[in-house]
Amino acid sequence: MNITLASTSIPLPAPNPAAARAPLKNEKAARDFEAMLLTPVLDSLQRTFAGDSDDAKTPGADDYRLMATEALAQSLAARGGIGIARLILRHLPPPKVSGGG
Repeated sequence: MNITLASTSIPLPAPNPAAARAPLKNEKAARDFEAMLLTPVLDSLQRTFAGDSDDAKTPGADDYRLMATEALAQSLAARGGIGIARLILRHLPPPKVSGGG
């Protein structure tokens, strides 16, 4: 038994890279915004529970603590955070992209 497949060519619309990236930009912006909101909350928690140590008095310790807190907030937001990014995305209109062929 011979089976032959007929090949048909269906023209596909030209890809629009800007249209493909637009939702990703919204998601990243929402996650970044959530991380910005989480940073002061996490920093306040860290200050409250860290106590008073000699390490905290070291020059630059506040800067390093804040950098660590920002990294933690970014990581939390990237993995879903506390849901702020989802709420933002739910209420954002779909992106309007021009030049779509």
